[in-house]
Amino acid sequence: MENLRLDDFTKYKFLSAIEHSPAGDYACFAVHEADMEDNGYKSHLWIYDVQKQSVFQLTALGRESSFTWLSPKEILFSSTRSPKDQERQSKGEELTIFYKIGIHGGEAREAFRIPRRVRKIKPLGEDRYLLTCTYNPKRPDLSSLSEEAKEAELKKYAAEKDYEVLEEIPYWSNGQGFTSGNRSRLFLYDSQTGSLEALTGEKMQVEGFELNADKTKAVLICSEYSGMMPLINSLYLADLETKQVTKLTPAEDFAYHSAHFITDQELLCRGSARERFGLNENARFYLVRLDGSKELLTPDFDRSAYNSVGSDCRYGGGGGQHLDGEFLYFVTTEGESSYLNRIDKTGSIERISSEPGSIDSFSVRNGEILFVALRELKLQELYSLTGDKEEQLTTFNSWVNKERKLSEPEALSFEISPGITCEGWVLKPADFAEGRTYPAILNIHGGPKTVYGTVFFHEMQYWASQGYFVMFCNPRGSDGKGNEFADIRGKYGTIDYQDLMQFTDLVLDAYPAIDPNRLGVTGGSYGGFMTNWIIGHTDRFKAAASQRSISNWVSMGYTTDIGYFFAPDQVGATPWSDHEKLWQHSPLKYADRVNTPTLFIHSDEDYRCWLPEALQMFTALKYHGVESRLCMFRGENHELSRSGKPKHRVRRLEEITAWFDRFLKE
Repeated sequence: MENLRLDDFTKYKFLSAIEHSPAGDYACFAVHEADMEDNGYKSHLWIYDVQKQSVFQLTALGRESSFTWLSPKEILFSSTRSPKDQERQSKGEELTIFYKIGIHGGEAREAFRIPRRVRKIKPLGEDRYLLTCTYNPKRPDLSSLSEEAKEAELKKYAAEKDYEVLEEIPYWSNGQGFTSGNRSRLFLYDSQTGSLEALTGEKMQVEGFELNADKTKAVLICSEYSGMMPLINSLYLADLETKQVTKLTPAEDFAYHSAHFITDQELLCRGSARERFGLNENARFYLVRLDGSKELLTPDFDRSAYNSVGSDCRYGGGGGQHLDGEFLYFVTTEGESSYLNRIDKTGSIERISSEPGSIDSFSVRNGEILFVALRELKLQELYSLTGDKEEQLTTFNSWVNKERKLSEPEALSFEISPGITCEGWVLKPADFAEGRTYPAILNIHGGPKTVYGTVFFHEMQYWASQGYFVMFCNPRGSDGKGNEFADIRGKYGTIDYQDLMQFTDLVLDAYPAIDPNRLGVTGGSYGGFMTNWIIGHTDRFKAAASQRSISNWVSMGYTTDIGYFFAPDQVGATPWSDHEKLWQHSPLKYADRVNTPTLFIHSDEDYRCWLPEALQMFTALKYHGVESRLCMFRGENHELSRSGKPKHRVRRLEEITAWFDRFLKE
């Protein structure tokens, strides 16, 4: 077996978006892989035959990832296959082209095209579809124009792109660019007539929708605003026969996260008033009736109903909740793993998976469960769940475990208060030998409300293959242990910093082969903030790599896409209520104390933690004579390490590893 290579991730297969056919005898999912030649990703649709327990590839062009089932044996997917259509889109024309394909082969054929950027589409039958599209009243409507008139309008629009007029916040969004005025709007589409009819207004933001059993109604989660996007929303009912949209729930300080028809007159919803724990408060389940009445079903539910287990070996998404019969199925993060659960209309919750790891997407039909997961040190594969028995169905990535040396995570935990523990893990160098000493890297996760677990993490396995101990843990602020543990509002850089330093002490005591004079620290997002904080509060780390970081809560709060609500909530202050509080928790305040050589990794289109956060800290360190380097990636955003262009991901890991090699290796 060989040591893991830096560019091995370019050979991994990433699975996403598993969904059963209407009859449940097949399932479709997407398989993605890096394309180094085009510096992007190829995506194909695959089919799983439930009866034969076999998989086969359905599409081959490499641009198919978003799909929906039209019938028991036919799939609808969006793709831009024609060079002419690609050129039209590059000029600014909003266009989504849909194709149909039978699951038993044959050429995909164009079904219809919609003159909007479609976000989500559901077939209603008889050539009717319900969909959400990105809408901006300032963009030209090209749907009824001749080709000549379209060209003229697109030229006008292109000229206007020299200017950016901002009229609301947020004015940009990570991964989407400038978004001022954009809304996700609900439409009805008739593919026979080409009619596209808006059901919601220009100022309404449709965050999601779900259909009832006979597809005559839809429940919408919406907010309506001008100037500033609110953090609250309401439920709306769309009657798809009369085409009327009515508000179900009154305006209140409440945010709905999901809503599904559990009966034709009742909705099973998840939401939060954020009364005690702010933005990160775990949402609870409610029963909402179509008369607008609301009943809390799970007063003691204190888990996040989604997967927050970190890994850099995913691409593409997948459904977070699925309704099947009388149950709503959902994922929770508990400890360092995520699990599948189900709830009924009485609020009774049952956990139905038991294996540790990460459930990344799943589908349920007639009680049959399929899911994509990370298990042990395996990369993503497709699994089935029958009772409490899991069965692996695919071997897309089995070569990694057969051909590469991998380091098993070794658990360490410590008590931070009576009955409350902090869990962490250590990877030994892949070629560890007794009697030698080694450098070590402390890796800090983002969020902060996410978790590290024992699943495969490429960058950490690679560092282990290069002769490093790697240590990582879930300090206070992390997910998996309820609201109290995750709540570090107003405490950033205090109790979380204590936990990380205590964990580092524990590791050094347990592993004498680690040279305490050759420690490195890195992390991204919240982990980047904490890296910036650590180097201003201790010199124990001899090198640092700060990625997509926060350095100044004042600038972060009033330049980034989430800053205007995230910073006041997490720090507990604004520049006008308590400027000193924001500055006290800003790593930039302590930059004059830094002695640690620091590498900064940032992307120029990261609007979650904007580039000036890295520039300020980098400049401050240079000003004070600290050896530092900044590597900026053009055209990348906050997701560089997880879904950035393959060549950029290679360069990022090369930069970090070379920096640590320079300062930590003898």
